[in-house]
Amino acid sequence: MQSKIKQSGIWLLLLIVTSCSLSSSNSKNIKNADGDEFVIKRGVNVSHWLSQTDRRGKERADFFTEKDIQVISDMGYDHIRLPLDEKHLWTEKGQKNKDAFQLVHQAIKWCDKYGLRIIVDLHILRSHYFNADYNPLWKETYEKNRFVGFWKDISQELSAYPNSLLAYEILNEPVANHADDWNKLIEQTLKAIRENEPMRTVVIGSNKWQSVDTFNQLKIPKNDKHLILSFHFYSPHVFTHYKAPWSKKVGFYTGDVHYPGHPINANDLKGYDSTQIVKLLDDDTFYNKELFLSRLQQPLSVAKKYGLKLFCGEFGCLPTTELKDRVAWYTDLTQVFEENDIAWANWDYKGQFGVVNKETGMPCVEIIDALFGNK
Repeated sequence: MQSKIKQSGIWLLLLIVTSCSLSSSNSKNIKNADGDEFVIKRGVNVSHWLSQTDRRGKERADFFTEKDIQVISDMGYDHIRLPLDEKHLWTEKGQKNKDAFQLVHQAIKWCDKYGLRIIVDLHILRSHYFNADYNPLWKETYEKNRFVGFWKDISQELSAYPNSLLAYEILNEPVANHADDWNKLIEQTLKAIRENEPMRTVVIGSNKWQSVDTFNQLKIPKNDKHLILSFHFYSPHVFTHYKAPWSKKVGFYTGDVHYPGHPINANDLKGYDSTQIVKLLDDDTFYNKELFLSRLQQPLSVAKKYGLKLFCGEFGCLPTTELKDRVAWYTDLTQVFEENDIAWANWDYKGQFGVVNKETGMPCVEIIDALFGNK
């Protein structure tokens, strides 16, 4: 696969150019392919379309189109994770924004046409944002009831789609002060969904940014096998978020970063004060494939105990890192996923961590090869 891509030099560009010529007769209809089971293995996040963007109207509609879905399918992905923000789907008074919901319907139908599954992920709320200092969702009964109401809306809107095509992710990266607050909200929300859709697959993740280190605090609802357990993985943070302008923790650092090995060498810390050095060395573990496997033992153990599918819903590196180190990171991590039957969706398609350049539409072939194990 790798040699084929490199020989052509324009592999994905050709996919983009020819995508519109495919007719509906080429549909890989999921409903007919896999019965009623929601099966995923390798996916990608479609970020900054209906989440984390101020685009509206034609600009929003044009940002992600059927051509993109066809490219994703032809790259070898079998699903997308679609982040959705409250402010896109509902007004402040809780009324549905029909144009945004129409784009969701459009994306689901495109996925069905091109043989992809889709996870719709409630990503950011007015009452909850994973980087906020305070989230009313955990303190105010009104906000909890409003949240459950959102999921009733989504379920009523999307319940006609096959269970094999579509799954729900209750909330992206919950950051409750106490894990039990999140566990109780899962139970309340899942009960509301199950009243309308008893067999819909629902994705639930661990508290504190879906961390592997809090996974054993996740309370798994009893007698429900239509669940997928999810974690996110961006370690070591100083490497994956190298020069990220929004990162208060590591964004200031401009020295070298490394993978495999210790992310930062002692010589790279010259000129930084003691407070900065403490932040940078917060996770100075020797990182390699074996370390990744050890870090995943908690989620692996919980998933095995309950007989449920495990899913890494987000992972990725900014392109500010050296390409060879980034390729090594993706290669080792996805090998661990594949060897342990962990489904995954990298962050993201054409955002800041993108495998495709959002301006040119061209892929980073080396990263795609690393993700898919192409030689």
